Amino acid sequence: MDDLTTVAGRLWGALGGAEDALERLEVVGDRRVLPSIVDVTGFAGACAAAVALAVGEVLAARGAGAPPPVRVDTRRAAATFLSERLFRPEGWSLPDLWDPISGDHAAADGWVRLHANYPWHRGAALSALGLPDDAERDIVARTVGERPAEEIESAVVAAGGCAAALRSSDTWSTHPHGAVAVHEPLLRRDATFEGPGRPFPAPDGRPLAGVRVVDLTRVIAGPVCTRLLAAHGAEVIRVDPPGFAEVGALLPETTIGKRRLALDLTQESDQEHLGRLVAGADVVVHGLRPGALDDLGLGPAWWRERRPGLVVAALDAYGWDGPWADRRGFDSLVQMSVGIAHAGMVATGAEHPVPLPAQALDHGAGHVLAAGILLALADGAAGGPAVDLRTSLVGVANHLRAMPDPDGIGLEPPSWGDDDVERRETGWGPGWGVPAPRDVDGWPGRWDIPAGPLASRR
Repeated sequence: MDDLTTVAGRLWGALGGAEDALERLEVVGDRRVLPSIVDVTGFAGACAAAVALAVGEVLAARGAGAPPPVRVDTRRAAATFLSERLFRPEGWSLPDLWDPISGDHAAADGWVRLHANYPWHRGAALSALGLPDDAERDIVARTVGERPAEEIESAVVAAGGCAAALRSSDTWSTHPHGAVAVHEPLLRRDATFEGPGRPFPAPDGRPLAGVRVVDLTRVIAGPVCTRLLAAHGAEVIRVDPPGFAEVGALLPETTIGKRRLALDLTQESDQEHLGRLVAGADVVVHGLRPGALDDLGLGPAWWRERRPGLVVAALDAYGWDGPWADRRGFDSLVQMSVGIAHAGMVATGAEHPVPLPAQALDHGAGHVLAAGILLALADGAAGGPAVDLRTSLVGVANHLRAMPDPDGIGLEPPSWGDDDVERRETGWGPGWGVPAPRDVDGWPGRWDIPAGPLASRR
């Protein structure tokens, strides 16, 4: 298995980072922390390194001197990939992370995973199965068991829900979408020439001081990206529809460091409000499926009219080409589709799918997109063009699948304790969470806005 500096170098190179920047990187800690069939520990450390190195590039581009040294601790990087699981409320309780019918179900010929954490996805799954809205898990399991896995997958997706049949890597590589998606890169970077990026003045106490980010993301991957930017001083404004029912168990981690605003983007007045935000922004990050913004009249031309130098960063589940390019998806579903959960099952001898020990596709995509944005901002500060950035869960999966670690699956899981978290205030009460990144020498990250409920009005 390669040393972590080499692993970080491959990821950094895939993002377009300069090779000599790796001379600033020091890695400490155990080479393996998380048990897995692929090198999740190395990937988490490489992701932390990429963000930290990119912060240094921004500092240099803003006139703060030579990029500072970077020191990555593998245990802390692994903890960051588990941040939503390691958060501990103090004196109050989190809601359940998973809907009762979410998870893996044995089908007539294999396994299928249902993702029903949003009410509309739960309704779609139950409708596709011909079950009432109040159906319990045992009824769902019995119904799924009577039908083939891919038939269940197709029916749920056709109903507007989210499901994935368990496939091996070989099966995925010959699947109509898999044959395309296996070539999806870690990050796509397309320069736009409507105008140059914006040069920034020297940072005022924080690497991203004065940078505004409009955040139109949900769940884990996108919010991880934007909270990383917030940790380094960006003003992040998260925009949700009024009354949006986000997965409540995630909010203590995904809203931290962000202002929160409710806008109904089907309404002209709220589109105008968003337009004013964008006109003063430097970055927009969204996780909407291809075409969703165009359907609202908010396509690329709309953004560029209001801010020609804008960095627009997007992520999706199954990649940007192929028949599933617009398919709804989540980390756990992509792991089922591409062969990761199947490989874990085979390696452990289990009779059920065995996923990665963390939502590594989500956290990886968030870090990759954050590092890409930081590099784009550094280019813009030097007079480079504005760019569009795109990553996907399947692109991250491709990168991870090329990092096998067969011996890692037998590693004993780590014990996490008070030294891995810090106390913080939230809108629901105090709690304990994984700290902001402290990898950049002299520029430790922090979150200035406590996590809290989503905004209910403008």
